[in-house]
Parts: sequence; C-alpha cells; structure tokens
Amino acid sequence: LLSCRLYCEEAKDPKRRSCQTVLAEALDIVVRSFAPILPHLAEEVFQYIPYKKDSEGVFRTGWINASSAWKKPGIEEAIEGACAMRDSFLGSISGKNALEYEVTIVIEPGLLFELMEALQAEETSSVSQLNEIMMASQTTLLSEVPKETPADANIIKGTFLINLEGGDIHEQSSYKVIARPIAKAKCPRCRRYTSESSSTPCPRCLNVLAGKGST
Repeated sequence: LLSCRLYCEEAKDPKRRSCQTVLAEALDIVVRSFAPILPHLAEEVFQYIPYKKDSEGVFRTGWINASSAWKKPGIEEAIEGACAMRDSFLGSISGKNALEYEVTIVIEPGLLFELMEALQAEETSSVSQLNEIMMASQTTLLSEVPKETPADANIIKGTFLINLEGGDIHEQSSYKVIARPIAKAKCPRCRRYTSESSSTPCPRCLNVLAGKGST
C-alpha cells in the first residue's frame, strides 16, 4: 500500500503527500517515545529528520500531544472491516499473487456498506483506499450480488461486527467477496494488472507520466 502511493503516484498527489504526512507523524511520535530510554539514538534520529522542526533537539519538543484531527469517527471500523474482507480474499487464493485478481465486495445497504463507501466512492476502482487494502488489482463495491457470476470465481462469505460510539451503535453485517482472475495485462510501471498491454502503462500511470496526476 505504502510503496504504491510513494512510488507510483505523482510527487504532489494528495495520496502520496498524505502517506508522507502519516509516516512523518509516526516517526515523530516513535522518536519522542523512546527518547527517555535511548536518548543518544533519539537525538541522532531527530537531527537527521529531513523536514522543518519546531525545536533544535528532541528533548525540547515536549511530550507527545497528538492532534484530534487524527481521530475520525468510523475510520477505524472501516479499516478493520476492509481488513477482514481482505483476509477472507487472501485465504481463498492460498498464497497466489493477489494482484492477479479482481474482487467484488457485496454488502447489503447499511452501516458497513457506508463505511466501505468512505474508502471507495466509485463503484469500481484500481486506485481507491479500499482496493489498496484488498491488495487486488481492481475492487468493485456493490449492494447486491451481480446477476452473472463467472464460473471461475471464488465466493467467500463472512460477517463483521461494528461497534461505534463506545458500543452505542452495535451492528453485525454480512458480506460476500467474489474473487476471480483479472483479464488485463500487468502494467510495467505499477505492476498491477490494469493495463491493456504488458508493454504499455496503465491509464493511471500514463496520467502520472504525462504530468496530469491521478484521476
């Protein structure tokens, strides 16, 4: 997930910049956390941080005070739900390359579906947060099972328990993950199977290379 955002997106793309922001915040918290135990190592790491710092030394930064902006209601449950579906998908392909597959997630209208929509606004995407978590080349999010299901598709059923607002919102939802081999070619740049030809980059990579950013 990180490597795709960092190395495949355009330099100033919000997805890439947001990834860098999270990594920088994580590094800052980790360094300040172990500073009392490993002061020399923490100070050396702090001095080599490549971005602007508010203090000259790690011990002048004060204790950790994470911003409330990092706490978004529902995002933890959305990620956990997506990870549960990913585990179901990966378990069904028994060690095969997940990028060689496209997945369709079917969830009845409800809270779990709304949480997944927060990770993927489009019906089908190869660049959404949901698809990155699923580790497939393409993910489709539906509220009902497709009328036609290919014979070579694996259908995995599961449930996920949602707890929000300290347990005030409690809902168990069922889902289906339909996985099948993807018919497209491997993109020579991002290595996902989203290209029309193995010698031509996929549409996303073509946009990035042309300086248009991701769409």
